[in-house]
Amino acid sequence: MSNCKIEILAPAIKELEEITDYHLLMVGPISAKKIIDKILNSLARLEEFPLSCPYVPDTELKNEGYRMLVCDKYVCIYRLLGDTVYIYHIAPGATEYGKLIKGSG
Repeated sequence: MSNCKIEILAPAIKELEEITDYHLLMVGPISAKKIIDKILNSLARLEEFPLSCPYVPDTELKNEGYRMLVCDKYVCIYRLLGDTVYIYHIAPGATEYGKLIKGSG
C-alpha cells in the first residue's frame, strides 16, 4: 500500500494536549517531550503500515474498522478510510475505548 495521510481529529488532539500537560506537571518537560514524540512517531508509522495494528476488541467497532495502536501506556484508536488514517482518540490503556468511541459518535 502506498503512503497514507494521517489526520489527527480534534478529540485526539485535545487528549494529546492533556497527556502533555499531565507529564509536564507530574514528571517534567523532558518526560512530556519523550512521550509525545513517541506517540507521534508511532502514529507516523501508520502512514506506511496502516493495517499493521489489531482491531479493537469490541465487535461492533471492529466491524466498523476501528484499530488500536498501543504506545507506551496509551492506546491510539484509528480507522483507515480510503487513503487516510483518522486518529479518533489517544487515551490511557485502561480506558474503556469502546465507550469512548461510541460516546463520541
